[in-house]
Amino acid sequence: MAGEASQVLLGSGLTVLSQPLMYVKVLVQVGYEPLPPTLGRNIFGRQVYQLPGLFAYAKHIVKVDGRAGLFKGLVPRLCSSAIGTVVHGKVLQYQEAEKDEPGASKKESVSSLEQVLKETSREMVARSAATLITHPFHVITLRCMVQFIGRETKYSGTLSAFTTIYREEGILGFFAGLVPRLLGDILSLWLCNMLAYLINTYALENGVSMTEMKSYSQAVTGFFASMLTYPFVLVSNLMAVNNCGLAGGLLPYAPTYSSWLDCWSQLHKEGNMSRGNSLFFRKVPAGKRYVWDERRFR
Repeated sequence: MAGEASQVLLGSGLTVLSQPLMYVKVLVQVGYEPLPPTLGRNIFGRQVYQLPGLFAYAKHIVKVDGRAGLFKGLVPRLCSSAIGTVVHGKVLQYQEAEKDEPGASKKESVSSLEQVLKETSREMVARSAATLITHPFHVITLRCMVQFIGRETKYSGTLSAFTTIYREEGILGFFAGLVPRLLGDILSLWLCNMLAYLINTYALENGVSMTEMKSYSQAVTGFFASMLTYPFVLVSNLMAVNNCGLAGGLLPYAPTYSSWLDCWSQLHKEGNMSRGNSLFFRKVPAGKRYVWDERRFR
């Protein structure tokens, strides 16, 4: 219990610290640009038009809503983090208990491929269970953030948000964007673990300890896997707010998508599959149009 409580506290702390970053990222993902592009220079010294980065975007939010404005959606996100940590731990404990039952096969070598497959499968089940249970809080978090665009107050509280979603969309409304989120999580996990196994087994020298190999390879492969699966994150977040009655889920920011596959297809055609992935040196792509609120600059 003490270990679980410490994990919840640590996760909550990280959630609070990362909230402004996620807030800006979500607004960028839906295509909201409150500030016009400015003329700057890229890393090669060439002049290019750039969209506002993380700090400029955050400064604008503070100007409009104050510093507390950077933490919209924090409460449901904290709930999601805490509940997800508990569920993830309980599912892993249950699987460990089943594995240790009399008659169960003995644990194999940590370096074996079969052991990696088993451990990854158990982690996949635990993560998927946590994602499934906490997704309603994730949806509410995103909608609380997107309200900034239209200055709405529709999702002003966590409990009232549950009532609003159920009344307008039914049970399925709580799971908007769930499928691409689950697929992205599962694909990222398997890519990360299998790449780490290949690196540990065939690329690193025997002189490096198993602990060092695991830490270094997991960090590198985790970053690589997150880059590859980012489109799933983007599509999931867009579907969570799409056509929900908020300005950020409607034109001119987003059309009404019939499904997450339709959303994926349209983003791919527009060349926007990585929108929001980087919050620094955001060059304005040629031929792309962005919507910003000119009323704020009159």
